[in-house]
Amino acid sequence: MKRFLSIFLLPLLVATGAFAQNKGAAKTGWKVSPFPAVSYDSNNGFQYGIFGDIYNYGDGTTYPDPLHKFSFEASHFTKGRSRFRLSYDSKYLIPDMRLTVSAIYVSDPLYQFYGYNGAASIFHPDLNKKLEDGSFLRYNSMQRSFFQAFANIQGIISGPLNWAAGFTYWHFKAGSFDGSKFQADPAFSLYDAYVNAGLIGPEEKNGGNILELRAGLAYNSRDVEAAPNRGINADVFLNGAPDFTKSGHAYLRLCANFSHFVRIPVGFIAAGDPVFAYHLGLQHTWGDAPFYIQQNVPQLVPRRMMSEGLGGNSTIRGMYENRVIADGFAWANTELRIKFVKFQLFNQDFYVATNPFFDFGMITKPYRFTQQQEFELSHPAYGTSGTLTQDMEKRVGTFLMSAGIGLKLAWNENFILSAEIAHNLNDRSLGLAAPLWVNIITNYSF
Repeated sequence: MKRFLSIFLLPLLVATGAFAQNKGAAKTGWKVSPFPAVSYDSNNGFQYGIFGDIYNYGDGTTYPDPLHKFSFEASHFTKGRSRFRLSYDSKYLIPDMRLTVSAIYVSDPLYQFYGYNGAASIFHPDLNKKLEDGSFLRYNSMQRSFFQAFANIQGIISGPLNWAAGFTYWHFKAGSFDGSKFQADPAFSLYDAYVNAGLIGPEEKNGGNILELRAGLAYNSRDVEAAPNRGINADVFLNGAPDFTKSGHAYLRLCANFSHFVRIPVGFIAAGDPVFAYHLGLQHTWGDAPFYIQQNVPQLVPRRMMSEGLGGNSTIRGMYENRVIADGFAWANTELRIKFVKFQLFNQDFYVATNPFFDFGMITKPYRFTQQQEFELSHPAYGTSGTLTQDMEKRVGTFLMSAGIGLKLAWNENFILSAEIAHNLNDRSLGLAAPLWVNIITNYSF
């Protein structure tokens, strides 16, 4: 771990001799920021590959916001996940409109499936471990891959208030964990138990195709999008999929987000005043969405390559990725962003910041909960703790909490390397997270 943190901090160590408090001039033209994808994620292991952004600032009048931004990634994680991404975002390509498009492919032969409704699905660490003979138990593993094509457009209504519309096409593949590739028992998994019990239907167990349509409103008064000092970023939209394939899985999802950035005018920090930032999120689903789409947290302008479930780096940090999957949930992120120092290196602007944070949330509407209760009572492999139905109802209402701190290195106000550690504050017996969650990635979470 120290090795990877050293790589993260290397630009700062090299730049200490070039420290300057003066802000550089506005950037112009094209700027490319490729980086080796060397990172660590508690959920997926170590990452290697390449990622980065390509900015076009034009004549500099829009700086620090670019005229055009391309993002790319090709990487692999040591726990099996591979992912490829190409995206584009611009508020200037079409006059008075913002266009966001992306194409993503992810292959994950060790995708972690924890069941439905968070703590109501009991996690058994003894069924996910390395055995003395060197083989593994992978009770919470399954195969998943998907291709996503995303397009969204926003147009001005008045001032910072916009209308928004778009679509997402998904192609999912799902299936049983292939233990032969990972020295593991392939016949014992939660996914297979759910399929056998009907919690995952025969028409959805292998994946499928979905075309989601969305429309809503967006409000953006932030001074800088990547790391605002002040302003509001909010949206509310409906995201749904008609039943084109006659599978019975039509659904409609309400998505709402509100982020507020408040500068605290202390005045004595040369690098800039601290910013108190908070985000409130809500998601509620009507209908019967297939199990493989339930982890998705739709965004009008995605900040992460993947935004899934409650848990991971996009929602509640300090929890297992996708640990909470439900028809409805609400969450909040709060953090204090403090800049330590600003400096210039090779005519580029940098700053270093930290962000102590506290995240929390809860399920507001369970997913297939009656079926899950029946499964709990009838499958000893799942309910070895003897949990009763009443206890499941209590568990599904668990108030989720975590706290942590991060370190940021920002380049030209836009490209931000981020390292965060967090600790889940819930009862350890709920099996919501490992003792210490670590994530090294780009950008603030909101």
